[in-house]
Amino acid sequence: MKFLDDIRNLDRNNVGGWPQSVKIFFTVLVFVVVLLIGWYFFVSDQQDNLTSLASKEEGFKQEFSTKQAKSVNLEALQQQLDEMQDMLRQLLRQLPSKTEMPELLVDISQTALSAGLESDLFQPGAETPKDFYAEKPITLRMTGTYHQFGTFISGVASLPRVVILTLHDVTLTPKSPAKGDAPTNGQLVLQGTVKTYRYLDDEESAAATKSSAKARGQK
Repeated sequence: MKFLDDIRNLDRNNVGGWPQSVKIFFTVLVFVVVLLIGWYFFVSDQQDNLTSLASKEEGFKQEFSTKQAKSVNLEALQQQLDEMQDMLRQLLRQLPSKTEMPELLVDISQTALSAGLESDLFQPGAETPKDFYAEKPITLRMTGTYHQFGTFISGVASLPRVVILTLHDVTLTPKSPAKGDAPTNGQLVLQGTVKTYRYLDDEESAAATKSSAKARGQK
């Protein structure tokens, strides 16, 4: 073909003398090469960005769907929350009040004695108010058998008010007889700190919440 013959007979030192068809061919070829290089360095990066944005868009759609479902059920969720708060208030009212706390401590101590425990130490500490309740630590040391400790726990559970005792750094170890004494017959020593709780009335709760918010603001 004439075009192929023209390419074979090109004089590289005389580009201006090349046939018109050959000049057009090489011009188009250079244009295509430039387009390919531009696509590789620019369009390819744009496609990666597009893929990343498409992935983010899918995430936003899922988040929107989740929030939309929550907003649709907001009224029902609010009703459930109100019911849970009412239930919590009712449970809190079953805890001892401020005026009942001294009598409750006496009841706990007397229950230990009634169970046959030797109460070597029963020392209530200063209470710490929380948002809606107050906790009162009691440092104690009691000696008795497994059966007596079980009777004590059962007695505390049967008190008129709901009594919650949580253990903190409490140990239960066999009692070591003093030198020359008779064996302890399986007696155990319980010592450490327990905490009991009472509910705060509305005024105390508001003050505790205000104090807690103030403390967080100072941090």
